[in-house]
Amino acid sequence: MPPSSVIAPPLSGPRAGKDSRGKAWGFTGLLVLLYVINWGDKAVLGLVAQPLSEELGLSASQIGFVGSAFFLTFTIGGFFAGLLDRWLPLKWSLVLLSIGWAVAMLPVVFAATFAVLLASRMLLGLVEGPSSAIVHTGVYSWHPPEKRGVPSACITAGASIAKILVAPALAFVVAAWGWRAAFVVLAAVGLAWCAIWVPTWREGPYGKRTTARAESDKPAEAKPTVPSVPWVRIFLTPTFLGGAAAVFAMYALVAAVLTWLPSYFEVGLGYSRVEAGTMFGFPSIASLVMLFVLTTVSDRLISRGSTSRVLRGLLPASGLLLCGLALTALPFIDVPWLAVAVVSVGYALGASIFPLFNSAISEIVPAQQLAGTLGVFLALMSIGGLLGPYLAGVIVDGAPSAAEGYASAFQVFGIIAVVGAGIALLTVNPERDKARLLGAPVAAGSSN
Repeated sequence: MPPSSVIAPPLSGPRAGKDSRGKAWGFTGLLVLLYVINWGDKAVLGLVAQPLSEELGLSASQIGFVGSAFFLTFTIGGFFAGLLDRWLPLKWSLVLLSIGWAVAMLPVVFAATFAVLLASRMLLGLVEGPSSAIVHTGVYSWHPPEKRGVPSACITAGASIAKILVAPALAFVVAAWGWRAAFVVLAAVGLAWCAIWVPTWREGPYGKRTTARAESDKPAEAKPTVPSVPWVRIFLTPTFLGGAAAVFAMYALVAAVLTWLPSYFEVGLGYSRVEAGTMFGFPSIASLVMLFVLTTVSDRLISRGSTSRVLRGLLPASGLLLCGLALTALPFIDVPWLAVAVVSVGYALGASIFPLFNSAISEIVPAQQLAGTLGVFLALMSIGGLLGPYLAGVIVDGAPSAAEGYASAFQVFGIIAVVGAGIALLTVNPERDKARLLGAPVAAGSSN
């Protein structure tokens, strides 16, 4: 039995033909747009951190605490992805979440206090928590397992697009109309997306409901056996644990970047507020190039018989290792443009791990358990977000200068990345763990 059929057997007929490929990428684009909005909602705190601090008299530690509190509830929300996927069709799950994001953006517009800011960001985190797993599940329903690297990269690219395009636009909105206008704009865009989504979405040929209907129409003797696997066995596989350690380490850096990178560029390196908001996208430009190069090569080589152990294990872990080594050098760099370049290149190398590790996780589980597995995996990843913003704020407050504090904070995240990369290098092997969980054949050279 081919490995891909263990998870979701390809369907025959028009839905699996050329016509469906156009639909697949159309729906992928619509879900990526939602992810861009999702990341715009996350990134806005970093963009307004300085004017918000000035108006409310907040310290760096307080802003960092708000950022970490967001990721606390974001992590909790992630554990509910599987339940939400069972309770509601994917279409209505994402409508509910998108409306929740819009609602969460507005309280601080009308009552700007630290308590309201904290409560609204925690509400936003709770309703954003399940979204990544559900978005990935929706995209994966239109793409076979061996070709999920590039679609995963498209989802991850949503974060980069938000920082490249949305962040500069919001920076100008803040400069022209104040920080409150940025929150209002994001809420309106989230509601507008729902109006496009509701009349258009349907599940693809590799989704759990479509697959279940197709299997029920087959004669009993022709149905492949794809039983559910005990959740504990999934969560204790080396691939799951090693991948979780790696994405945890990188997400701590991602959360710190979201909360503090514009402030680092402005206060630490001396750029203007608008320049800092525009430069916020520089690491993401670099990461976009890296994402699509690596995932395109990975998908093509896997389709031709290369092992996931190398392309969805060793490759992303090596990228994270290089990211960590680059950031540990930051305190020794005194030239502002060079510091921007080091952060950008290091971030690009590290960001490449997300689509590849998500694709690795999707290989080892049955289709009916994908949303729940990704929900837990991404929730564990999000715990890194609890650490990042607050730790960076504490380091900055305790440093002799803001520039030294930010550089030292990024160095600490570089060390964490090196540790996470080392764990992943030793443990992630999708073929081996798929064989253990599902009885799939193990590719030659991937059994270590």
